[in-house]
Amino acid sequence: MFIVSFLAALCLTLATLSAHAEPALTLERAVELAQQRSRQLPAQDAAASASRALAVAAGQLPDPTLKAGINNLPVNGADRFSSTRDFMTMRSIGVMQELTRADKRQARSTRFEREAEAAEAGRAVALASLQRDTAAAWLDRHYQERVRAVLVAQRDEAGLQIDAADAAYRGGRGSQADAFAARMAVAQIDDRIRQADRQIATARTKLARWVGDDANQALGAPPELSDLPLDERDLDARIANHPQIAMLARQEEVARAEAEVARSNKHSDWSVELMYSQRGSAYSNMVSLNVSIPLQVDPAKRQDRELAAKLALADQAHDQREEAIRERLAGARNWLQEWQSNRDRLAHYDKTLIPLASERTRAAMTAYRGGGLLSGVLEARRMEIDTRLERVRLEMETAGLWAQLNYLIPTDRRSALQGRTSEATEK
Repeated sequence: MFIVSFLAALCLTLATLSAHAEPALTLERAVELAQQRSRQLPAQDAAASASRALAVAAGQLPDPTLKAGINNLPVNGADRFSSTRDFMTMRSIGVMQELTRADKRQARSTRFEREAEAAEAGRAVALASLQRDTAAAWLDRHYQERVRAVLVAQRDEAGLQIDAADAAYRGGRGSQADAFAARMAVAQIDDRIRQADRQIATARTKLARWVGDDANQALGAPPELSDLPLDERDLDARIANHPQIAMLARQEEVARAEAEVARSNKHSDWSVELMYSQRGSAYSNMVSLNVSIPLQVDPAKRQDRELAAKLALADQAHDQREEAIRERLAGARNWLQEWQSNRDRLAHYDKTLIPLASERTRAAMTAYRGGGLLSGVLEARRMEIDTRLERVRLEMETAGLWAQLNYLIPTDRRSALQGRTSEATEK
């Protein structure tokens, strides 16, 4: 009866622990957490908002200038410092307005609008980097844990070899050197396990940079590396939408807008001033109307040169964008080809190399039981461990390429969530 009660309590405890266990941290969840925690994305949003506010301000006329003063005040003689006795003395108040041309104000406003779009493109670049780096950190930890699992499994099997070597030595069928060799093999695996533990801790720290304390959770299942949302046929179109290319296009538009501002500066802005002047009671008050027109003395060496410089910068931005498209396209093609090649190699490992390594280990064990050398078993086991670890490292490299290609164009989960909310509201 006691045993039954104990088992029931144990089952209840395990069920409670399972119910309160933390959910596994999947790759998709890690990317979502990284986007929620990011401060770079709100910073880019703030930059875009600032530029749009400046665009509104740049489209307005300058503020008028209020002017007040006293003119022709005597400073000597009988009327000195009197503001009413001399007929030329006037107390004046007026207002001056700079009349900036509408096309110039529009050009300045457009420039800031283009800067806002460039900031939004910069947000997409930051988002792509965030998603890619988070995925790389998650995959790094996952595969480091896979490496450790391979080593632990091989260590358990190698531990059985120690017992076999000791038994053979005690039975007079083996040497003491074989027993030490078996222990040495296990010690070497233990050292590699400690190294794997350190690499797992490092990978967890890198993941915490993006997801915070959730990096301590157990990881969920890895993504399917064969599931890639692009192929070589649509690569050109995908690269055209690459965030880095889009940002360079926005920067080119900013440069073109600045050239238009420089072009509009070839026409001077007029200023109009209206002033009311009050004199002594014995004299008439006066009104003055003044117009100011800046004189462009040498436009060929100033305004024309400024426009030429801005146009040259716009051409520079265009050429840099074209070069970046070629570079990104070549890089993406290399990643895609390498990813496909690695998948073929992984299939070869699974079909040929790992089965052969396992068969060799079993054959060496059979030969050892029949009186063969232990060194053959240890060498075969080392080869099998190295083959399995090389397979994990190849899959890790393939996963890194997958992350580069899968997050080539970022998915703004905030926009997707807003879209789903809007659809639900409409329904």
